[in-house]
Amino acid sequence: MKSTVEQLSPTRVRINVEVPFEELKPDFDKAYKALAQQIRLPGFRPGKAPAKLLEARVGRGAVLEQVVNDALPGRYSEAVTSSSVKAIGQPEIEITKLEDGDVLEFAAEVDVRPEITLPDYSTLAVEVDPVEITDEAVDEQLLSLRQRFGTLTGVERAVQDGDFLSIDLTATVDGEPVPEATTSGLSHEVGSGQLIEGLDEAVIGLKAGESKDFPSTLVAGEFAGKEAVVTVTVGTVKERELPEADDEFAQLASEFDTLDELNADLRERVGRVRKVEQAGQIRDKVLEQLLETVEVPLPDAVVKAEVDAAQHDAIHGFDHDEEAFAKALEDQGTTREEFDKDAQEGAEKSVKTQLLLDSIADAEDVTVGQDELTERILFQAQRYGMPPEQFIQQIQQAGQLGAVFADVRRGKALATVVEQAKVTDTTGAEVDTAELFGGNDAEGDDTATDSAESEDK
Repeated sequence: MKSTVEQLSPTRVRINVEVPFEELKPDFDKAYKALAQQIRLPGFRPGKAPAKLLEARVGRGAVLEQVVNDALPGRYSEAVTSSSVKAIGQPEIEITKLEDGDVLEFAAEVDVRPEITLPDYSTLAVEVDPVEITDEAVDEQLLSLRQRFGTLTGVERAVQDGDFLSIDLTATVDGEPVPEATTSGLSHEVGSGQLIEGLDEAVIGLKAGESKDFPSTLVAGEFAGKEAVVTVTVGTVKERELPEADDEFAQLASEFDTLDELNADLRERVGRVRKVEQAGQIRDKVLEQLLETVEVPLPDAVVKAEVDAAQHDAIHGFDHDEEAFAKALEDQGTTREEFDKDAQEGAEKSVKTQLLLDSIADAEDVTVGQDELTERILFQAQRYGMPPEQFIQQIQQAGQLGAVFADVRRGKALATVVEQAKVTDTTGAEVDTAELFGGNDAEGDDTATDSAESEDK
C-alpha cells in the first residue's frame, strides 16, 4: 500500500491511498466466507460453497462493494499511522479509482492538529488575588458547622427566610393542570433556591395551612418553557436552632477540646481553601494569556461539531421544541441568535484550548501514569456522587476513558507552564507556584481543564 499526504490548510489534509488488489486477498476471503454462511447452494454444505459460485449468485459488483467497504477503515487507519498525521474528527473518504484485479485508490480528507509555535513560558506574567484569611470567613465555617448540628423546631409564626417547610405544589398552564408539577409533602429550605423560580418569595409571610399563587416558567416536561401559575400550600413551618459556640460544642463537633482549638483548625482549613482558589485563578489567568498570545488555527469541522453538540444538549431539555426553547431564552432576556453566538465562541475557545494544551503536552513530553488516571477517575466519581465502579462503567460504555486521559494530560501540561510563569499577587508579593502545583495532584489538575473539559478530539 502506498500513501501520500497533501496539506490543504493548516488544519486539513488530503491522504491519497493506493492499494494493490493482491493486498485485498484477506478482505475477499472474509467476504466470501460471510456469503457462504448466508447463501445455501445445492450440493454444498453451509459455509463450503466455492467463491466462483457465490460470486455468480450475487454478482461480482456486490462482492467488490463489500470488500471495499470492509477494507477502507483499516487502510485509512494504516495510512494515518504510517504518515504520522495527527487526525482529529471523522474523515471524508472518496474512492477515486477501482480497477478490478488491479488497484483500489481512494482519498481521505480529514482535519488535523495544526502546528503551533509555543512561546517562552518564562515570559508569561500574571497577577492574582492574595491568600487572605479573614475572621468573617472563619466565622462562616463555624456557622456552617453549627448548622450541621442544629435541630429543627416547629413554630406558629409566618414563614421567614431560612425556615424549613413542608409544602404542596400544583400548577396550571392556561388553566390546564400540569400533573408532573404536582407534589405534596415536599421539604424545602426557604432561601435555598433549589426548587422552582419564585417559590421562596411566594412563601415568605405565609403561615401553616395558607396558600399562594405565583407565576413561574416550567423548565421540563410537556410544558417546558411555558408560563405557569403555581400554587404553593404551606404544611408545616420549622426553624433551625443552633447550638452555642463553646467548648462543649467543640467537643461534640470535632476532635478538639476547646473552641479556640476548633477555630484555629477552621482557620487552617480556610487557608487551604484560599490556596486552592488562588491556584485556580493562576491557572485560569495563565491559560487566558496563552490563548491571547498564541495563534492556533481552528479546524472548522471540529468547531462545528462542538457547536452542534451544545445546541443539541440545550434543545433536548425542551423535547427539541424550537419554539419552547426560544421562549425560554426570551424569558432569560436573550435570543436564539445570541445563544448561537455564545455557543460558537465557546466552541472556538474550547477547541483552541484543547489543541494548545495538547501541543504543549507533546513539546514537554507529558505522560500520564495509571495511578494518575485512577486518581482522576476516583475524584470525578466523588464529584458526581457516584460509586467509582459505576462511574468507570459509565465512562467506558460512553467511550469517554480517552477523554479523561486527555484531560489529565492537558492539566499536567498547563501545570508545567504555570511553574515557569511569573506570578505575583496584587500586593506585589511573588507567589510560589512550585508549592501550589509541584504535586500535579488529580484534584488540582481538574481545575486546569474545567474550561476545556469535553470529548477528546
